[in-house]
Amino acid sequence: MTQVQESSGGRAARPAPRRTGWPGVAALALGTFTVVTSEMLPVGLLTPMGRSLGVPEGVAGLTLTITGLVAALSAPALVPLLRRTALCVLVAVLVVGNLGAAWAPDFATMVVARVLVGVGMGGVWAVAAGLAVRLVPAKSAGTATSLVFSGIAVASVLGVPAGTYLGDLAGWRAAFLAAAGLGAVVLVAAALLLPRLPAERTVPFGGALRLTRDPRLRTGLLVVAFLVTGHFAAYTYIRPVLEDVSGVGAGTIGVLLLVYGIAGVAGNFLAGAGAARSPRTTLLVIGTVLALTVAALPWLGGSPALAAVLMVLWGLGYGGVSVSTQTWVLLAAPDAREAASSLFVGVFNAAIALGALAGGLVADGVGVTAVTVTGAALVAGALVTTAAGRAPVPEAPAVPGKT
Repeated sequence: MTQVQESSGGRAARPAPRRTGWPGVAALALGTFTVVTSEMLPVGLLTPMGRSLGVPEGVAGLTLTITGLVAALSAPALVPLLRRTALCVLVAVLVVGNLGAAWAPDFATMVVARVLVGVGMGGVWAVAAGLAVRLVPAKSAGTATSLVFSGIAVASVLGVPAGTYLGDLAGWRAAFLAAAGLGAVVLVAAALLLPRLPAERTVPFGGALRLTRDPRLRTGLLVVAFLVTGHFAAYTYIRPVLEDVSGVGAGTIGVLLLVYGIAGVAGNFLAGAGAARSPRTTLLVIGTVLALTVAALPWLGGSPALAAVLMVLWGLGYGGVSVSTQTWVLLAAPDAREAASSLFVGVFNAAIALGALAGGLVADGVGVTAVTVTGAALVAGALVTTAAGRAPVPEAPAVPGKT
């Protein structure tokens, strides 16, 4: 997807023409939708997966931990090496991983399959995170970034609920087969629609780590770590939580996840506009909504109607996390966007892994509803970090990654 080009006289490589930008943005949005759907499928399938593979729910949740951890490790290493051909190879790895998950006869095989999914999604997401602003004119960069990250929110709207429904209708393995088919579509779209863009600046892994000396970037990454860990400590186990608190069945859970996802799409675009003006204020609002909603679920989610209201608020809050934190990171490192994006994706996916792991330990050791208290406490940590840390100040026009 990226191509390093050296020009005579040491001049920086120039971006490819932008006339193909919006089809490329659409391909990236489809890519983020696919990788997030692939990563998150276990959320809606946790109970039948664990039963089929002969492991408790907390152990089954490790399938999310494994994928997130591998993606976190692979993303910073893969960004400097990526070309469009390599991106297609990584999407193919994602497809193979989903096929392996669909076939897995035991938990060990499932682990191997989810490692492959993690490698594929780490590379795809890392590049998509920083590329949108280069595919379109500067005045449209904010819209393009929100569109790419809408793939994450739409994955909650369509991917996870659809996987849950399909798993209930045809078995949980069918959901992974469907994700593999979607990955094949992304493979074709990436090959046909993405232009050859040179890397703006080649930064080795060690150089990317040195970017964290900037307190603005460091604060943004810490906010990502707290917010995402807290969210996934609770959200990974949302199915058993809803079953325990609200007493709802599989069909209603699918509806509640759909409600959550629709709200998440709205939250994505609302937060994208707000973060371009003030990422700190936007993230303070997001953190407050998330902390209160997650903490309230065990006490106020006793009926499907109240649970639906809480899922709407949860979706509105978390739907804006990706685009808001990504905006913060790109504003904090405008001259090293790809390297900063690789750190962002690494921290984000490490937080997914840590959240799923922490939630699993709490669910198995204390009780499944206790994961909401854990999640709310971690989100509160994000609020403190956002308020106390240094934030980047957008320049006019207020768009992420402005050149």
